[in-house]
Amino acid sequence: MRLGPLVWVGVIAWLTAPAEAARFSCPRTGGEFVFGQEANVNSLDMMTSSAISTRNIAMNVFETLVTRDDRNQPSAELAESVTEAPDRLGYSFRLRQDVRFHNGKTMSSADVLASFERYRRVGLQRNTFDNVAGWEAPDAATFVIRLRQPQPTFLEQLSSFAVPIVIVPAELKDDQAQQLRTIGTGPWRLVEYTPGSQVRLVRFDGYAANTTYDDRAGFGGYKQACFDAVTFRIVTEPGARVAGLQTGELQGVEDVPTKSLAALKGDANVTLIPLQNWWIQIAYANTRQPPTDNLLVRRAIQAALNMDEIMEAATDGNYRLNVGFQYPNQPTYTDAGRETYDIRNPALARKYLAEAGYKGEPVVLLTNKDYTSMYNAALVMSEQLKEVGINAQMRVTDWPTSVAMRQKPDSGWNFFFTGWGTEPSLGPIPTVQVLLPPNPVYAPPPGHEDPELAAAFRDMTVEPDPAARQAAFARLQKRALEMVYVVPFGSLTKVQAVRANVKGFRPFRIPRMANVWFE
Repeated sequence: MRLGPLVWVGVIAWLTAPAEAARFSCPRTGGEFVFGQEANVNSLDMMTSSAISTRNIAMNVFETLVTRDDRNQPSAELAESVTEAPDRLGYSFRLRQDVRFHNGKTMSSADVLASFERYRRVGLQRNTFDNVAGWEAPDAATFVIRLRQPQPTFLEQLSSFAVPIVIVPAELKDDQAQQLRTIGTGPWRLVEYTPGSQVRLVRFDGYAANTTYDDRAGFGGYKQACFDAVTFRIVTEPGARVAGLQTGELQGVEDVPTKSLAALKGDANVTLIPLQNWWIQIAYANTRQPPTDNLLVRRAIQAALNMDEIMEAATDGNYRLNVGFQYPNQPTYTDAGRETYDIRNPALARKYLAEAGYKGEPVVLLTNKDYTSMYNAALVMSEQLKEVGINAQMRVTDWPTSVAMRQKPDSGWNFFFTGWGTEPSLGPIPTVQVLLPPNPVYAPPPGHEDPELAAAFRDMTVEPDPAARQAAFARLQKRALEMVYVVPFGSLTKVQAVRANVKGFRPFRIPRMANVWFE
């Protein structure tokens, strides 16, 4: 759509930070890096999947206009610069001119516009555009977004890589959800995708690195593919990942079980990489499926839970209790709603069940064995619910199947087990977007979403005062916990590992395969 004329002011500083050090150059090139991933992949369509197993791979292939740096601040990727209108109602993105897609096509603003149109149609977090009045591509190198009202958090939302707005060729605009063809602009291109087995990427020789930077920065920065190829091998059994790492069949692994850490610490061929606050172990309630369509039943379940027992089993003791939707070390952390957490009161649970008229209907816990922590959390929760008289039943699938079922609230589940990992690290907005339309995870019928959540989220995004935005986040968290839309269990620590001859693999939310090499 065509927008009215805009007057632009200065370029936003974080997009034009000067280079400060010698530019990265691969100390050595060649070889194939095989990475043991713990969960199956349901799709590489980054616009329509919030699964970490998708993000692990897809974000090495795709890129976005703006992303986050190592400090989690917005930074440039495919945008060369962005300027803001003096009325704060518009952003103009100047695109880098040397970018090509993996099919050889040069990227232009027409591709950016088409990518945004597809995301507005099928993207999981398309509520990012709720305040967008329109966009246009006035010339091949410029993309313009106009807002309905000033929104100080807009670039924060736009730069989120939880479910990012990846840029793809315009001709892919009409690809259906979960069926996006894997053609990006990143340093790696897809050559093989075998569901349940592996995904193989090779160096994209036509890649143009962002010379505004000297080194990788978060998902942006100056990126180089040092390996000839990267293979993400699906290895769901923890012991098999450890064995593969020790023999050298795998050069890196996504997760090392706690019980294997002592042995690996003494292995000179292995480098351990601990990442605290890796994710918040959670379960989503299904408010459309009996008996959890009854708030009293959900509160009975909440009252019955002992979080230490659940997290001990989920992590082999490598955890911290945490009621919040952020990590305790973050400035945005709040314990609002703490009175709903770790209640451990079977008598109160039975009281709520009696008031609800509960008659022993099944409560189905939907989990998977790809992520051991999710399976173990569900297993312990099931036993705790049985102790108070709830007919808890486990439904165990692989990870892609459980994700697909979660998206269908009528498919016979009451709680879905997952984790908030990338989202809390990005801040409150990406974390709680999943509770809002168009895809609220607590599964209310369309048109019956919680208006209190919507009002709090609106204030989180548009209030000019940061303190008011934080207060709105606290209101939203408290409401979600009181209504038992989501049950947080605690925060876990993850340990990744690589072979000692792998250099440049620095911990981040997603394994970054650029600027990593074999010594």
